[in-house]
Amino acid sequence: MRFDVVTLFPEIIESSLNQSILKNAQLSGLINVFVYQLRDWAKDKHKTVDDYPFGGGPGMVMKPEPIFDAVEEIQKLDSANAHVVLMSPQGDRLNNSLLTKLLEFERLLIICGRYEGVDERVREVIVDQEVCVGDVVVSGGEFPALMLIDALSRRIPGVLGAEDALEEESFEAGLLEYPQYTRPAEFQGHLVPEILRSGHHAEIERWRRFQQIYRTKVRRPDLLDSAQLSESEKIWLEGNQIDG
Repeated sequence: MRFDVVTLFPEIIESSLNQSILKNAQLSGLINVFVYQLRDWAKDKHKTVDDYPFGGGPGMVMKPEPIFDAVEEIQKLDSANAHVVLMSPQGDRLNNSLLTKLLEFERLLIICGRYEGVDERVREVIVDQEVCVGDVVVSGGEFPALMLIDALSRRIPGVLGAEDALEEESFEAGLLEYPQYTRPAEFQGHLVPEILRSGHHAEIERWRRFQQIYRTKVRRPDLLDSAQLSESEKIWLEGNQIDG
């Protein structure tokens, strides 16, 4: 999968791309990420990419011309037409359903906003979809873009290595992940649950499944509406009120 990222701060994106899973995914050719400095498409000697908003108000707004020119030129760099994404608090919420849909595209061109946002004509004309990573406002679209790239990359076969690694992570079945422990078995008087040291794999799986349901009920009960639960698990939930 190819990612093209347009930003005023390429170093934020590039520093994370050279680490851990994303670095290995690029080295193995499973993803390709290209990062572009938006100021390269500014026309004046000062490389201006923002201006005051019409109608007044605080802050600055990113100008349409550099973004339009950047997207037009970058689109031509690959035969696959890119799905243009704007990272925005007004966008579709980033979740597993959205990730599945975005994986259908061979290529994403991601625009990272800054300041008070982008000129509305960018949204109206060249953006195919806006994506929001959460109900918070951050300084720019760079970190949200990295979250999107990372989340999508982890779903590409071969990126994580272990075939079942993704399946057991939080949210994959609509449930939070079960508790994890490692050595030592006792630390400052706190013990690893005996069941995990028993060697009874079937019982361990049952315990982990219960913990997933329990944690989700306590911490994120909103997820249970779409969780993949068996009939017996649904009956158990209905008959057991768990206090937070």
